[in-house]
Amino acid sequence: MTGYGKTVVTYKEKKIHVEVKSLNSKSLDLSTRISPLYREKEMEIRQKIAKALVRGKIDFSIWIEKEAGTDATPINTLLVENYYKQIKEIAEKTGIPEPADWFYTLLRLPDVTTKTEVEVLDDDEWEVACSAVDEALNQLVEFRKQEGAALERKFQAIIDTIAQLLADIEPYEKSRVEKIRARIIDGLSAIPEVEYDKNRMEQELIYYIEKLDISEEKQRLANHLEYFRQTMAEEQSQGKKLGFIAQEMGREINTTGSKSNQAEMQNIVVRMKDQLEQIKEQVLNVL
Repeated sequence: MTGYGKTVVTYKEKKIHVEVKSLNSKSLDLSTRISPLYREKEMEIRQKIAKALVRGKIDFSIWIEKEAGTDATPINTLLVENYYKQIKEIAEKTGIPEPADWFYTLLRLPDVTTKTEVEVLDDDEWEVACSAVDEALNQLVEFRKQEGAALERKFQAIIDTIAQLLADIEPYEKSRVEKIRARIIDGLSAIPEVEYDKNRMEQELIYYIEKLDISEEKQRLANHLEYFRQTMAEEQSQGKKLGFIAQEMGREINTTGSKSNQAEMQNIVVRMKDQLEQIKEQVLNVL
């Protein structure tokens, strides 16, 4: 979900800069810094960003860089001439000496260098600025696609690893039934004075083994792994959905671990948890 895009375009004597950055977020969290000239287009800009980026913590900026000569504050020539005449007349009437440095005096008088013009956004300039916004957004989207492709490869590898670990459990699952049976019988045999009903013992043993059975957990986990793959292949953004599937995968792995009363099986479960944790960390990057 992270990304970056920047564009600079030229319109007459100015450069229009557009920059957009994206970080992970559960929803669209948009922050904008927009040049005063383009403030009237803020809603249009926000709609454009929301449509292109869907969600994420977005930091968007658009500003203008003008050439030094074009941004100079103009001197009001007529006002300077008026001030000059007035000061000359006052000096003649009162006998007060005229200023030694006329420019220093005149340029400090009110409104001589006040910038009064108001910039108006015309359609041609907005078209250029709008294309710059689109280009910056396209760059960020392309950045996201590259990141997404890398994440997809990583997720596929992790899912394959979890599926293999799930298959690795099976031999231990079968052998542990016999081990449980032998351990119980050996324990009873060690107490010669205890008499027990073998049929009842078999029933209790079957009940105990059924409580430790992980067939359903294995099947559900296998289904979740396949569903995760299918969801990654979908066109629209599915980051939240992948997060929910990862949670369900974690639930089945945890239940498998709680029922695994054999060291080898528990070691495999720990490795599965480690792989799943990598998905949970990285799935936040998925749009």
